[in-house]
Amino acid sequence: MPNELEKKVIAALQGDIPVAPRPYRDIAEMIGVDEETVISVLKDLYQRGVIRRFGATLRHQKSGFNANAMVAWHVDEALIDSVGEQIAAYDEVTHCYQRDPAPDWPYNLYTMVHASDEDGCREIARKISEKTGIVAYTMLFSRRELKKTSMQYFDNEFD
Repeated sequence: MPNELEKKVIAALQGDIPVAPRPYRDIAEMIGVDEETVISVLKDLYQRGVIRRFGATLRHQKSGFNANAMVAWHVDEALIDSVGEQIAAYDEVTHCYQRDPAPDWPYNLYTMVHASDEDGCREIARKISEKTGIVAYTMLFSRRELKKTSMQYFDNEFD
């Protein structure tokens, strides 16, 4: 069970992390400790397995991307690692996941691509297809965002 300081650090990180040159310093000021303490607590929580990973959410509309698409690829299992690494290296790709195919859905590699418009997303997928040789893919365009929230483990009361 996390102690009170650990709870404060987790609570401060469960929302948006400040976009700043030193976000952990800003978090430290918010909860009344120094930056080194926040970093030390985070390292310890990670080493203990309390925190497994940090994730970032791209708010694509705010960053100038007006379109995004999930591209589902049908990749030979023997090539999945190498193809996945190639696709993940594209700047326009923010997510790249392997999933088990379903009986009526042969796709096993999924990528999220972002562009200024849907034609831009199609062009990115075409270029990836051409570069990797993977021609079996389909695109699922986002139409509306229904939910994007962070987990809330502790209250954000820091007084």
